[in-house]
Amino acid sequence: MEPKTPEIDASGSKACGQYQGAADELPCSKLYDFVSIGETMLRFSPPIPLRLEQANLMELHIGGSESNTLVGLSRLGARACWISRLPDHSLGQQVARLIAMHGVDTSHVVWTSEDRLGVYYYEPACFPRSGEVIYDRKDSAFTKFTYQQIPCHPLESCRWFHATGISLALNPTVRTTMEFARDYARRHGACVSFDFNYRSKLWSIEQARVGCLPWVESSDLVFFAKRDAIAFLELASDTSDQGVVEALAKLRGGKCSIVTLGQQGAIAAESGQVCSVGTKRVDGAGRLGGGDAFSAGFLYARLQGLPMDETLRWANAMAGLKYSIPGDMPIVHKQDIVRWLEDGAPGSVRR
Repeated sequence: MEPKTPEIDASGSKACGQYQGAADELPCSKLYDFVSIGETMLRFSPPIPLRLEQANLMELHIGGSESNTLVGLSRLGARACWISRLPDHSLGQQVARLIAMHGVDTSHVVWTSEDRLGVYYYEPACFPRSGEVIYDRKDSAFTKFTYQQIPCHPLESCRWFHATGISLALNPTVRTTMEFARDYARRHGACVSFDFNYRSKLWSIEQARVGCLPWVESSDLVFFAKRDAIAFLELASDTSDQGVVEALAKLRGGKCSIVTLGQQGAIAAESGQVCSVGTKRVDGAGRLGGGDAFSAGFLYARLQGLPMDETLRWANAMAGLKYSIPGDMPIVHKQDIVRWLEDGAPGSVRR
């Protein structure tokens, strides 16, 4: 099938396919600290403790790993831009509007009248039951996002390009789009961060290893959950935290590698140095989006030039605060982080 003619995005800028071979003629001002491309879907959940099959009413949220991270970054003070492809109807417009209300630039979303909005259903965990996710995203607008449709200007104008393994898992078309965007942003001076963010319902670990290895090797900074890093690297299940992060850093030639450890905190390695930081135990009101919040806290602190131990503390605090918030997005203020780091007993009432 022939690729579609490159579209014009909502802001009027041309798509990347129309600029190939003319990179030296493009503007280079860095308007954004972070740009990311990804799918954001509607999320329906029954009120706790009901199961999906019991619910007569559903709570409505929106959720997408990349947009969650950008919302967190924007709320902390970074300049963030989200690129995606959405159906041009009231629900698609609501997705863009809810992301934009947190300060993220959504003016470069590509709109279509032809396709649907992805949906997923989430049954929250209620001990001893585990949580459950059911995806309904086949043939969504984002899964048909071709590289010819990407608006170039944000990629020319960002300090960091952030991506996740979720997008790579969707189909070959999206993988090509993500690779094109990464390479284009890098040619214009951007660093690349990559969150492995494994989803077993989208692809097997063997497929993820093949699809993500070039990203893991080449990105300036990567995030992994420990269990995913062990599977990706084919390590023994009892490998120590330090052993996991050192193996990841070795694969990456010593570049910044972060492994999250759940309630034990996180560990990072860079240029031969290893740093680990614990975290505070939290109650979970909204477990989804915690990893995205962690990435946002880490990337923001990294942007500020903080040392690694402080950067990890910011990331852990951001994730911990997200767990107290229903929905997928980290509705967190910078002052919340400061109080978390300063206060030995978070959760008290401030009068």
